[in-house]
Amino acid sequence: MKRLSGTLALATATLSLGFLAAACQQTTTTSSTPQTTTADSAPATAPVATNVQASTQALKLGSLLPATGDLGPIGQQMSGAVPLVIETVNACGGVNGAPVSLVAEDDETDPRKGAAAMTKLANVDRVAGVVGSFASSVSSAAVPIAVRNKVMLISPGSTSPVFTDRAKKGEFKGFWARTAPPDTYQAEALAQLAKKRGFNQVSTVVINNDYGVGFEKAFVQTFKKLGGTVVNEGRPTRYDPKATTFETEAAAAFAGKPQAVIAVMYEETGSILLKSAYEQGLMQGVQVMLTDGVKSATFPGKVGKKDDGKFIVTGAIGTVPGADGKALTALTQLWKQKKNQAVGEYVPQAWDATALLVLAAQAAKANTGEAIASKLREVSNAPGTAVTDVCKGLELLRKGQDINYQGASGNVDVDANGDVVGVYDVWTVKDDGTLGTIGKISPK
Repeated sequence: MKRLSGTLALATATLSLGFLAAACQQTTTTSSTPQTTTADSAPATAPVATNVQASTQALKLGSLLPATGDLGPIGQQMSGAVPLVIETVNACGGVNGAPVSLVAEDDETDPRKGAAAMTKLANVDRVAGVVGSFASSVSSAAVPIAVRNKVMLISPGSTSPVFTDRAKKGEFKGFWARTAPPDTYQAEALAQLAKKRGFNQVSTVVINNDYGVGFEKAFVQTFKKLGGTVVNEGRPTRYDPKATTFETEAAAAFAGKPQAVIAVMYEETGSILLKSAYEQGLMQGVQVMLTDGVKSATFPGKVGKKDDGKFIVTGAIGTVPGADGKALTALTQLWKQKKNQAVGEYVPQAWDATALLVLAAQAAKANTGEAIASKLREVSNAPGTAVTDVCKGLELLRKGQDINYQGASGNVDVDANGDVVGVYDVWTVKDDGTLGTIGKISPK
């Protein structure tokens, strides 16, 4: 699969939306040609030198997101948010007096390739901060490299509860955060949704990685507290993300006709598993409940249609981290202007992750990972002037004032473990195969 690599040359732009409350000025264009790194040529376990970037150097950031692989359809949407923030920032003066540059890497939804790309970003490109990754398994592989090299890593979508546990143990030393809430919250929200729909006996089927297993454990715990029963709790169904057939896993997940099957999957593999369940005649009368890993416009089509022409997953419901931030309206307008489409899944979280990196660097008046980490919570939490516009935030920080960034995905109040709390949209697959939001649910 092709890797997306290279520093993005960012030209001067004049934007009229609310993001550019500060006066815009012309900036210089930067470019470079990063070396090509492969998983074989740059093992993640190799000793590396500390990434020290002088505060006088312009801020360089990276992105580590899946343009291809199992999460490619969702990753492609959020990948566009990162350069758009930087374009916006450079149009209103940049950070610490200079334009910001970006190196984009495709992690291919593969932990090994993600680790190699993170090594390249830290050691070759010498970035101070990285937006990524999306898959929890890739972030698990990348974060030790970021910590070792003192690169601030902010994920817009790695939701495994494992990261909270590791942060509490001090493994990340402040070089990890995320703008999407951990799956302990989404699992609680999905469990509540299942109970509200009247389901008392359910089974689970999950992708066998940090995301799937972490979600499964949190869901089971919450659903049992609500009085429900997970019929396959003793023998959970977990599928290999590298497998290509899933007949056995589908049969195990739907065995015994549970009222609902909680399916925590990625799009490419999950669509094959659910199609297999349908072809085995297992889905009749069973509610399929999904999560954010498959919420993509292309997912229903990949699962396929029934003999009568209707989509197999019509009527499936699920949860996904919602976006209810004060900056969402302005982002929606900008996205429509630039992309001519609606804001996609996790675009607000990717926008906010990038915004926090540039705001923290400006607050620290230094362009290093250590500087960003030292100011991240300061710019994302009260006290300070509440700002939704990244350029307004930069303007106030240049004047020495404190800010409290209010993002597009939410308030993004980053806690000591790098976590935020969010709300969740309830979505469904409609008769025509499109996805629609039908409500919201809180994890509490």
